[in-house]
Amino acid sequence: MKRLVGAALVMFGMMATAQAGEACGKITIADMNWSSATVIAHVDQFILQHGYGCEAELIPGDTMPTTASMMEKGEPDIAPELWSNSGRDAIEQAVKDKRLRIAGNSLADGGEEGFWVPEYMVKKDPSLATIAGIMANAKLFKHPEDDTKSGFVTCPAGWNCEVSSGHLFKALKLADAGFEIVDPGSSAGLSGSIAKAYERGEGWFGYYWAPTAVLGKYKMVKVDFGSGIKFDHFTKCLTQAECENPQPSMYPPSPVHTITTEAFAAKSPAAFDYLSKRSFKNDQMNVLLAWMEENQAEGDVVMEEFLKNYETTWATWVSPEIAAKVKQALADL
Repeated sequence: MKRLVGAALVMFGMMATAQAGEACGKITIADMNWSSATVIAHVDQFILQHGYGCEAELIPGDTMPTTASMMEKGEPDIAPELWSNSGRDAIEQAVKDKRLRIAGNSLADGGEEGFWVPEYMVKKDPSLATIAGIMANAKLFKHPEDDTKSGFVTCPAGWNCEVSSGHLFKALKLADAGFEIVDPGSSAGLSGSIAKAYERGEGWFGYYWAPTAVLGKYKMVKVDFGSGIKFDHFTKCLTQAECENPQPSMYPPSPVHTITTEAFAAKSPAAFDYLSKRSFKNDQMNVLLAWMEENQAEGDVVMEEFLKNYETTWATWVSPEIAAKVKQALADL
């Protein structure tokens, strides 16, 4: 009788394990074409595969095509890092229609934008962390083509942030302090201008965003406009091509969500629970992206670096049993 009971318990355990695996089954994860998103996608793939028994496959993705495909075709199952502002109305409707479900925040701080100066300048003069201090010391920020003028480095032409930073340049009356807008020409030109200033210990003032490798490698301080965030004015005027009377406003955080199909969330509640808890701080992601760039590493390599060296972070996203499975899989790599 004891042997029969023991055999039954073993069989029950095997069936439960099999059912858990079937509940997750084959899933697809969007591997977006920017660095932070590919890191998160690889982390999710490894944890879902080894911790939850999913057959997880990464497929190429991008914001708008991935969102449309998830709503219309029900695939991929997971978009790990979706900057949802651009398609917010459509996503909210799809959630109401029970086609999509929002798991949580990929980036705990949201996407971060602003005007920045090097940290070493603020350490010398704390007033440079404010727009009043910047304007009072405009001569510290030499224009790259004319050192008799001051330069504000904006977004490359054609980027959405070119509109908002241009309106804020006007709203903050930076021209009155002697500043002229500097177009860096490209993303590489923008990041390169920060690197050049940092390596020479020179002044730099301009627009940038996080999480990025640049802000992981070069310590920058976001300038306080003293205005707070005027969300309605920012969204309805500062981000629009036509903005008759721009007013100062700090950039509001951009919501960055993990989104799944409703079908995945319904059939795999344990895996969905993990995604709802998995979230990165911008400072942490900046460091990972800087490491990624310095080591010319792909997403799977950064995933391994993160899981092996940041256990105190990711272990809070899963149960102790799941954490043990992930750690064993890491040891087997």
